[in-house]
Order: sequence, then structure tokens, then C-alpha cells
Amino acid sequence: MTLLICLVLFLAMTGHSSATYCLCKDGVGDQALQKSLDYACGAGADCTAILQNGACYNPNTVKDHCNYAVNSYFQNKGQATGSCDFSGTATVSPNPPTNVASTCSYPSSSTGTNGTTTGTPSTTPTTGTPTVFGGGTLGPTGTTTGITDPNDAVALFGSTNIFVTFIMTLWIVGLSWI
Repeated sequence: MTLLICLVLFLAMTGHSSATYCLCKDGVGDQALQKSLDYACGAGADCTAILQNGACYNPNTVKDHCNYAVNSYFQNKGQATGSCDFSGTATVSPNPPTNVASTCSYPSSSTGTNGTTTGTPSTTPTTGTPTVFGGGTLGPTGTTTGITDPNDAVALFGSTNIFVTFIMTLWIVGLSWI
């Protein structure tokens, strides 16, 4: 019996998908979503796919464009903690949005594809802090760890779900020996 439980838990751990997306929350007003969209596009997201005639332009709604922009920002920041908050307008999801055009590809990692577009995007770098409506700034929130470059940090676990599953496996196996 213990072997069967361990086998099931092992298969659950190895079959786990690590895809993670950042999506704008339902019920948030268009003005707040537009602020998140503006910040993401000005601070590192590749928003060329949501420009007119872009692969992800349709559906042409603020929420759908916000979903694409905040996810692109989140992936480009390496899915860093706090990079999918946008003052409470976005959240992390294991699933991509459901109403995506067939021509649009939502990356679930920083090495994914951001969709294809027609035309040539600008290569002019932007400097300074992006501003939105009235000159205010909007961006990821959270506490700092003292690490200024996320590449200098050491990740203890790639996914907390795998870690929790591993601990639960050890706990169940430990109970079976009692």
C-alpha cells in the first residue's frame, strides 16, 4: 500500500506543469487596467503583439491587452516575486487566458515567444521611470530582500508545489511506518 501511495505521489510530482502566467484580475476597472498596461509596456514588456495588426491585437479590449502586457513583463522579469502585482490589478495563474486569438502565443517563461506582428518594432531604448495618467508611477509592489539583481539570488526550489508535494510524500511514508 505504501509503495502504491509513493508511486502515485511521484507521478503527481513529475507530471506537474510549471507554466505560470500573469493575468489582469476580473472586476478591475478599465482605467486601472490601462495604467497596468501602460506601465508594463513602458517598463520591459514586449507589447508589439498587441499593436493594431499584431498577432495578439484581437480581442481588442483593455483587459485582453492588459493580460498580454503584464504577462510579457512578468516573463521578461523572470517571474520574479512581486513582478505580477501591478498595485493589485494582476495575479499569477497556472493557465493562460481563455479568449486568446489563434494567432497569439502567451509565453509561460522568459524564453517563450511573444507572438508575431507585422512591421518593425522600435529599438530605441527607454530611460527613466515610466509614468501614467497624471504623471504618477505604477509598478510591482512588495518588500525588498536586499538583492538588487534577481540573477544574483539563489533559488532554493523552482516550484513550491513540487516542494509541498515532496514534503507530503515524506509525511505519508513516515505515517505508514508507524
